[in-house]
Amino acid sequence: MIATMQSLMLVTMVGAIIPPGKPAPQREKVTVFAAASLTAAFNEIADTLRHHDPTVEIAFNFAGSQALALQIQQGAPADVFASADDHWMKVVHDAGLTKGAPAVFVHNHLVVIVPKENPAHIVTLHDLAKPGVKLVLADPAVPVGHYARTTIDALAKQPGFPANYAEDVNARVVSNEDNVKGVVAKVQLGEADAGIVYLSDVTPAVAKAVTRIAIPEPANPLADYPIAVLRRSTSKAAEAFVQLVLSPSGQDVLARNGFVPVRASH
Repeated sequence: MIATMQSLMLVTMVGAIIPPGKPAPQREKVTVFAAASLTAAFNEIADTLRHHDPTVEIAFNFAGSQALALQIQQGAPADVFASADDHWMKVVHDAGLTKGAPAVFVHNHLVVIVPKENPAHIVTLHDLAKPGVKLVLADPAVPVGHYARTTIDALAKQPGFPANYAEDVNARVVSNEDNVKGVVAKVQLGEADAGIVYLSDVTPAVAKAVTRIAIPEPANPLADYPIAVLRRSTSKAAEAFVQLVLSPSGQDVLARNGFVPVRASH
């Protein structure tokens, strides 16, 4: 109930009650550039905002954070940027393109996925190093691609893993995708034997086509997701959207979609 009330208060920041006989207010638009892994959760949060204030128009551009940061630097018309790591948010912030300091709003973990048919017979993390395995990762410039390679290096240092584990696994990479959704799609379609993605990417629909292999916590990074209103934005709805994401109701939506809420990680 408290979360619902806070949600209602937030949307009131954007919309106003229309007095009888008065013309309808102009629609308030907000354009959100967000990491591809946030697609389902942010669409759900946007539905909440639209439900309480139909005058708000929310447009999304979901892609890899590195691509979004470049677009913002080149002047793309965005009001809010939500990155899947601190690095690309720092690039945008250091360029003077954010209003104030970004805020970390959620976290994420990694997981290995293999097709249900599992033609390469991958059962453990050790199996990723087997000759002939086709492993798909995101490009190293993509946050999840960077996290995946950090995980592989960390696993190589864990007891029970051979010293050449990282070298062997990296040699199995057959494709570097532009964003995490590309990795998920290739494993779903059986075009790869395995992929490393965010835990939140294994939605109920995806889970029907893949099997998860957990990565132990010492080698599994806790990915930070920062968000900020952009300096060029004139949208009144931009700050309301960010506050809704940070609110208890927004955090509940993110948790339902497989993310680690900020409040749960403290």
